[in-house]
Amino acid sequence: MQKNSPKVFIYIALPCEAKPVIEHFRLKKDTAINPFAVHLNQETCLTVTGIGKNAMAAGIAYTQALFAPVENPVLFNIGIAGHKDQALGSLFLINKITDVDSKKSYYPPLVFDPPCATAGVQTAAKPQLDYGQPVLCDMEASAFYETAARFSTGELIHCLKVVSDNKDAPAGAINPKQVTALIAAHLPTVDAVIAQARVLTGQASLSVPPIYGQLLQRHRFTMSEKQQLKAMLCRAAVLTKDAAFKPDDNGADSGKEVLKRLARQLDETAFYL
Repeated sequence: MQKNSPKVFIYIALPCEAKPVIEHFRLKKDTAINPFAVHLNQETCLTVTGIGKNAMAAGIAYTQALFAPVENPVLFNIGIAGHKDQALGSLFLINKITDVDSKKSYYPPLVFDPPCATAGVQTAAKPQLDYGQPVLCDMEASAFYETAARFSTGELIHCLKVVSDNKDAPAGAINPKQVTALIAAHLPTVDAVIAQARVLTGQASLSVPPIYGQLLQRHRFTMSEKQQLKAMLCRAAVLTKDAAFKPDDNGADSGKEVLKRLARQLDETAFYL
């Protein structure tokens, strides 16, 4: 267990992805830690996990065990992803993660106004090189989110993905210097997203609103719909602050219908500053 207790934990698969982030936050490698390369200062800890779901899960579990006293830490995964036709260097904050192998889906709650575009990502055990579908593809996001959720609340767990390859510039052409440059170009946005997550650590809205349990009793939701419901209700709590927010579920015949109505309400809800 470490004496130093950072509040922000960043997990990155490759050294070339991590290099600009380490330099940006002025992190120093802890040479006493051997299983993974861990870089830190008083506020931030970055772990280079290695490629793949197993490596990511192990890196998170090991690092969080080192800093067990930290309550509600902010956890981020930053890295590259492929896409069929998105331009190289495009940045996305992830709002849905689908594990290609297990078929499980996760919905990181975006309860703040994203400073960049949002998108879903598909995670697979092997590189997806056919570029057959217009979707982001990586090898770590699902393991990151599933494991990170054991150590913090969903509102504080996020993935940022930068497009590194597409059908016109396939993965075989990627080199470490290019990856470093792609990540470095988006460090201001990384700062902005982390800052917004840090604000959430002190807000009572991180707890699930009571209406969540009431809606589960009144309607049938699938597991993925429950995650979406929680994310929407937490976002509503942040948007309205102390103002009362009552989801319109009167007469709804399914959880899916409740989510559609809630999405419309959120679109029409005014911000309280």
